[in-house]
Amino acid sequence: MNTQTISNPASPSSGSLLDPFDIVGSSLAVQQSWLRQPERLAAIMENLALDAHRVHERFARTSLGIPSEPAVPAVIHDQRFQDSVWIEQPGFAYLKEMYLLYSRYLEDTIYATEDINPTQRQRAAFWVRQWLDAIAPTNFFWTNPEALRRGLASHGFSVLLGLQNWLRDLAAGNVQMVEPDAFQVGRDLAATPGQVVLRNEMLELLQYAPTTDQVRAMPVVLVAPWINKYYIMDLGPDNSLVRFLRDQGFTVFITSWKNPGPEARATTLDDYLLKGVQPALEAARAICGVPQVHATGYCLGGTSLALLLAWLNADPTDRAANPIAHWTTFTTLVDFSDPGEIGVFLSESSFEFLRKRMNKAGYLDGADMANAFRMLRPNNLIWHYVMHSYLYGEELPPSDVLFWNCDTTRMPAAMHEFYLRELYLNNRLAQGSLEIGGRRLDLGAIQQPLYAVGAEQDHIAPWKQTFRLCGLIGGPARYVLATSGHILGIINPPVTPPKRRYWVGDASGSQDAAAWQEATAKAPGSWWEDWIHWLSERCGPVGPPPPLGNSQYPPLEAAPGRYVLEK
Repeated sequence: MNTQTISNPASPSSGSLLDPFDIVGSSLAVQQSWLRQPERLAAIMENLALDAHRVHERFARTSLGIPSEPAVPAVIHDQRFQDSVWIEQPGFAYLKEMYLLYSRYLEDTIYATEDINPTQRQRAAFWVRQWLDAIAPTNFFWTNPEALRRGLASHGFSVLLGLQNWLRDLAAGNVQMVEPDAFQVGRDLAATPGQVVLRNEMLELLQYAPTTDQVRAMPVVLVAPWINKYYIMDLGPDNSLVRFLRDQGFTVFITSWKNPGPEARATTLDDYLLKGVQPALEAARAICGVPQVHATGYCLGGTSLALLLAWLNADPTDRAANPIAHWTTFTTLVDFSDPGEIGVFLSESSFEFLRKRMNKAGYLDGADMANAFRMLRPNNLIWHYVMHSYLYGEELPPSDVLFWNCDTTRMPAAMHEFYLRELYLNNRLAQGSLEIGGRRLDLGAIQQPLYAVGAEQDHIAPWKQTFRLCGLIGGPARYVLATSGHILGIINPPVTPPKRRYWVGDASGSQDAAAWQEATAKAPGSWWEDWIHWLSERCGPVGPPPPLGNSQYPPLEAAPGRYVLEK
């Protein structure tokens, strides 16, 4: 995505205040383009008619009992049409193939549109895909064979259960993915023993009790993103990154951000860095009695570390006293020139729409962000639950990751406005023109060694964009590309036999992600083990674990603390 196109308010892709997300504008642009090319459009329509005729012909043959190959095969990974009825029963096969045929022609035609802004083409395809996914035959009772089968087998009881589920979600105002009381934070999730050792208006810092007699001298400070609760890194016993680090002999701290309300509307990005991240790092090194720590940031937490390191390295005094010896980032963007699919929501008009909404409330509600992310994967994160909850009458499955995903947080208006405008829309961090706390930030001034992790199927932070961090900093970088997506690519504990794989290798100064991947071997298992080896070489000798807190930072409350419980 072209950053200049995003940031230019005169761009034809920027929509308007009456259409802030460019739904109507992008659709009209596509239509107008094709009206100027009637010959090309006629050729496409002719091919569509020929393919539709093949679908009709197959329907006629199979209705007479004559075997025939599918005219429009379903995509292998499309879970909507895996039931054998969609192939074997002529009527359902015809319905599926006509739906897929028209869907593909419509999307392909949009992507083939010429003479319009690429961003606007992407938006038009996105909004059409929302509509196509919504009208899929699997989303309606009478055209879903499994729903009919369950209804008949249960004598209609599944229909009544589905109605109950629909009324539940209607009251909640959302298509729910998990029961709100399926887990309890502090008991089932975020249950690792520890203490709150720092609390201020921005965050709580949790220090965890050790599980080994000897620990590395240098602690690991996990900086969670403030757009989510921290416990994605401390789920259950089998998939807790915090527990894994403790068991490998590390002292672990983690940030737990306060859930802001209207009173925090003026809180800035500077505040998150200089009143949040920096004090947490200072507390960790004071408690452990070491000059520096290892800092790890997840998503926006990693971006905050990049910002803070660039800020510290911009001043000779702070550079000499830098509390970070080396750092790790998980699915972290610093170059927003191509933010991936989330870019469909980014324009001057959508920014102005959100700015007015945030200024009125004082914050951006976490549900707004969660709904936007769900729309990037509507079949998996919306219509799957419509089908299983309403049509099948199933109970919501217990999932710790989905429970965390639905436990949203708010973002202060001033901070989020600055973050969207200066990083996403204007890309000032990568360009070297961003100022924080009175200092211009230069990522090239960061000399601290980096271990960066991206996820192959990440639709929130595309891995090739996260890779760019390695070429923008001045220090050495090791990059890991994990299979899976934004969450499961990171929360990936070692198991036997291995579930996933990863690429890992030196990426210092590199900007060519594809070339790096081609030259790097793929390894089975969890990258966590490679990371532990990298950390162990850098986090000093082992010795007795430090106490939980000290006189300067006394224990205040047992983990998980109070901020994570705020709604």
